[in-house]
Amino acid sequence: MIDRLQLPFQFDPERLKTDIDNASSHSWVAHFNTYGYDGDWSVIPLYAPGGDASNINALHTDQREILPTPLLDDCPYLKEVIESFKCKILTARLMKLEIGSVINPHKDHASGYEDGMFRLHIPVTTNPEVEFILNGERLIMKEGECWYTNVNFEHSVANRGKQARIHLVIDGERNDWSDSLFFSLAPRDSFFPKEEERYSKETLVQMIDSLKLWNDPAYEPHIIQLQKQLDALE
Repeated sequence: MIDRLQLPFQFDPERLKTDIDNASSHSWVAHFNTYGYDGDWSVIPLYAPGGDASNINALHTDQREILPTPLLDDCPYLKEVIESFKCKILTARLMKLEIGSVINPHKDHASGYEDGMFRLHIPVTTNPEVEFILNGERLIMKEGECWYTNVNFEHSVANRGKQARIHLVIDGERNDWSDSLFFSLAPRDSFFPKEEERYSKETLVQMIDSLKLWNDPAYEPHIIQLQKQLDALE
């Protein structure tokens, strides 16, 4: 399966940084999963359920319409970038990892292209000492580039440089437009799990433990589902 894919978009880093300066006049919100990182990891939501500028959650269980937050009024280029993806936007967030901070290894649940969605990273500010490890291999993303990352695979980030790392992170809903784009870049069957693939006991335990770390009630149905799969293997 594909765990990463560079998409054929190149955005203007300087215009992105100008909008980041505007967005930074609003408050960065500390990420709620304090067990999942060390240091300073914070978020500014740009698209959220009901346009709620305080909602930094990336879970897609909220039934309210996903709308731009008022912060985008100050960020016309960020709005232009997000709207260049011809799909339903599930979330869009600015995510900042400060100098010396680390996001611990973890897996997200049902967050790959095979699950009907895709997560994009567009670096706004970064440095050569950022270590983004995805599925055991380092991924180097340069400012203005656009990358799909399958975060069902284990991943972690460490900012060992001298500058904060800020990414625009977008979750989009898979559709015909995205199928045409993705399948032009990699074989269609590389985005789907093999039918005979089954999670091992070890993997299921890791996934359950990772979800429990978030301490979020919205993950409870996923935990129960995974626990049933684990019990069936006992």
